[in-house]
Amino acid sequence: MIIAGIEAIPLRIPFKAGTKSDASAWGESNLPAADSLLVKVTTDQGLAGWGEAFGFRAVASAKLAVDQLIAPLCIGQDATRIEPLMLAVQKKLHVLGRGGALAFAISAVDIALWDIAGKAANAPLCRLLGGGAAELDRYASLVRYSEPSLVRAAVRQAIEAGFRTLKLHEIELPAIRAAREEAGPDIELTLDVNCPWTLYEARQIAEELKAVDLKWLEEPLWPPENFNGLAELRKSSGIPIAAGENVYTLMDFERLLAAGAVDFVQPSPAKMGGISELRKIFPLAAIHNIAVMPHTFYDGPGLLAAIHATAALGTNDSMIEWRWFDLEATIYGDVLNTQGGRISVPQGPGLGIDPDPDVIRAYRWK
Repeated sequence: MIIAGIEAIPLRIPFKAGTKSDASAWGESNLPAADSLLVKVTTDQGLAGWGEAFGFRAVASAKLAVDQLIAPLCIGQDATRIEPLMLAVQKKLHVLGRGGALAFAISAVDIALWDIAGKAANAPLCRLLGGGAAELDRYASLVRYSEPSLVRAAVRQAIEAGFRTLKLHEIELPAIRAAREEAGPDIELTLDVNCPWTLYEARQIAEELKAVDLKWLEEPLWPPENFNGLAELRKSSGIPIAAGENVYTLMDFERLLAAGAVDFVQPSPAKMGGISELRKIFPLAAIHNIAVMPHTFYDGPGLLAAIHATAALGTNDSMIEWRWFDLEATIYGDVLNTQGGRISVPQGPGLGIDPDPDVIRAYRWK
């Protein structure tokens, strides 16, 4: 089975009318839409697989990497030899970097090839990976609202939708405290601050955060590769630490874990090499007795990749991140079976669901 074509498809899906435009994952003002990049790989036997690269401001760069760097190396190659092909691509392109938009693009192609593998075997991807739970726990990953009253409203909406674990992206203490006050003591709160602080600054803020009772504090340090600093903060603060979204290689994940830096490790399948690399993190984390919580601040094939890998390889502690965005449309419409804090693992071949062609037609750009 030969790879016949690779197409990179950028999507731009606006927020619904009336949504607060000053909210985003990183606090950017007036964010009008969520950009994403889908990748469709087709074979000479007529099978098509779908992948996803981490999007937002990286879409144009990732598309360029797919079109000009990765596709020429993959078209004409055997689609069934996924890991050898992806390794060859990485070796050929490593001089251009091991992370960033290039890694996002490689991730998308890898996920699409695994989707094809499942379809060729007429089996859900989780079965190819060794097993599979029927359902998984999920948590609501909120955007950054900054204003305490908006935070309270978002927390209340997520709880009313059935979530028992929420992720905040706030960085100011009044907003964080407002979330805990609104949630009450029985709701789990996690906090992702996206790498803003030095170790000294983080230690000072951690003292204030103890009263919030966080399930974890995510990516508190700049630079994100300061694994020893994370380990020091974890030890001194007593607050569980999570990180891994900005780690790209298996060797660096091993360094992160060996440093004792985290209580929860967060590989991102649409960033760090797709399913071929993601599936290696679970046994590596198990050696260190650390739970895997995949980063999935996206809602396309990258999300499904995390669902299938977690269903097959995760533990009872593993959860799926569910992006709590108010968009005009979603890539899978209402096909994904979700209820409150649970999500069903799609049981169709491959990833189990293909993107809605009507959504692609309506929101494709460039």
